[in-house]
Amino acid sequence: MRETQKFLQEIDAFLSLTGMAETTFGRKAVNDGKLVPRLREGGSVTLDKAAQVRDFIRVSAPSQAACS
Repeated sequence: MRETQKFLQEIDAFLSLTGMAETTFGRKAVNDGKLVPRLREGGSVTLDKAAQVRDFIRVSAPSQAACS
């Protein structure tokens, strides 16, 4: 599996968990509302941008303790 596909799976899991729209996610994570659609169309991101996205997911995902 390509790294972009793995990256999209991480994003999709976050979107499913939070109910956030793709465009909102892109804007909040890296100020790019077209990030996710562009990745789905075969685009890529820099390592720095991927790190920013993962940091956003890490700090924005609901904690497991809050769900209990």
